[in-house]
Amino acid sequence: MSSQRLYQIVKTFLNFGLDEMVPADMLPWYAKVGRHSLFWLRNKHKDKTPEQRFRLAIESLGPVFIKFGQMLSTRRDLLPPELANELALLQDKVTPFDGEQARQLIINAMGIDVFEKHFKDFDLIPLASASIAQVHTATLLTTDKNENIVIKVLRPNISKTILADIKVMSLFAGVVARWLPDGKRLRPKEVVEEYRKTILDELDLNREAANAIQLKRNFEQGSEYDKALYVPEIHSAYSFENVLVMERIYGIGVGEVETLNQLGVNMKLLAERGVEVFFTQVFRDSFFHADMHPGNVFVDATSPEDPTWIAIDCGIVGTLNREDKRYLAENFVAFFNRDYRKVAQLHVDSGWVPANTSVDEFEFAIRTVCEPIFNKPLSEISFGQVLVNLFNTARRFNMEVQPQLVLLQKTLLYIEGLGRQLYPQLDLWQTAKPFLENWVKEQMGVKAVLSKIKANLPFWNEKLPEMPDLIYDYLKTSRENQHQQTQLMQTLLANQSKNNHRIIYSIVAAAAIIAGAILLSH
Repeated sequence: MSSQRLYQIVKTFLNFGLDEMVPADMLPWYAKVGRHSLFWLRNKHKDKTPEQRFRLAIESLGPVFIKFGQMLSTRRDLLPPELANELALLQDKVTPFDGEQARQLIINAMGIDVFEKHFKDFDLIPLASASIAQVHTATLLTTDKNENIVIKVLRPNISKTILADIKVMSLFAGVVARWLPDGKRLRPKEVVEEYRKTILDELDLNREAANAIQLKRNFEQGSEYDKALYVPEIHSAYSFENVLVMERIYGIGVGEVETLNQLGVNMKLLAERGVEVFFTQVFRDSFFHADMHPGNVFVDATSPEDPTWIAIDCGIVGTLNREDKRYLAENFVAFFNRDYRKVAQLHVDSGWVPANTSVDEFEFAIRTVCEPIFNKPLSEISFGQVLVNLFNTARRFNMEVQPQLVLLQKTLLYIEGLGRQLYPQLDLWQTAKPFLENWVKEQMGVKAVLSKIKANLPFWNEKLPEMPDLIYDYLKTSRENQHQQTQLMQTLLANQSKNNHRIIYSIVAAAAIIAGAILLSH
């Protein structure tokens, strides 16, 4: 960790008055002495709210902190609404690095011969630039056709910068955990560790390529939901750890609402399809894009009355196992049916909260938090906020943090925000409920049983010829075990009888000695 970088971060925090967010009586004497020793670093933004100062400080510290702030903005289960809303304003606008340097990094990865043979029209001016990587356009030469593509390349030495800044974040997380009044509840150390894992995964573009290929394959199964999402083709033959080559897409940014309206896009259908895409990923495929912020989602408005979604940047994905999916779906259905008893019982049954949790107390806590929400019309209820409130309540009952559920919550907040930005009247529950109820029925009905039997047939087909031998071995082993247990019991009883006799003889001998001693004394 560079001492110069540490000083720059401390200076920024103090210039924005972030030290004032920690009550003075919570600070130890040495922290107060340290603060007074930096007397020339004063709060220069007293006219702004603490939340605004926090966002501005994050922005001034550069892309790694900006990305961290963006991740924090999705953790509404931890942050006050005012701070989460302020952090949501963070923009990942980063000055691009030199295009010639980017070209050289690409050549170093794939080789000069491959680059010159298969690529032309490489644009030195990046199409987009973000904190970790930037994107350049080019043309891919194939035997069939020339294809417009984009090449994503990681920033040089970005991993060193990230690791150095994460060390500083960990240092400050320890301070916050120890001295901030809400430090333990906010769990800053765990949040920084979660960010470290997430951002390090994004530094391997081979991982992103594999995720995108999987997501694309999931939406090519021929079902009615598949046409709602398009994932660009990945050219894995030319992709490496720091370079990713993919099809260039031409879509409209999801935030360009005015443009979409001018084109006459069916906003209601588009918003509903966004919800369907999310639940299809989660409950059908168990594999979902977990970073669907406006910069990674576009709209294909070629047919305005039949708009579809385009997703890019699959660096962060989430997965759910069968049990998590079932409990989650049943939780959602029970929640919106106001069956809080079932919600509480499901949390206990799933192991998300300890088995000794009082279901009655848990049910009452959920009811207290959520009943006020359902006094609103369903179209005004935030599905994501319901999930946040549910997790917050469960955490009071020692619910362990479930990483897959944190990603799910974050993605749902993104999807809901996008949907209501496009169509404010979106009734997310009305769109999601039929999907969830059908999924639960499919998992528990006769069809589900037959599907499971069919899926296990190859296994039983392999094991069936072995069944007679296995049964014979089991019965033989049981008989032998029973015989051994009988012998062991007889041995134990014999030993016990011997011990009993020894004890009796010892008592009689001791009594005789005592009696003899008494007679001699007289």
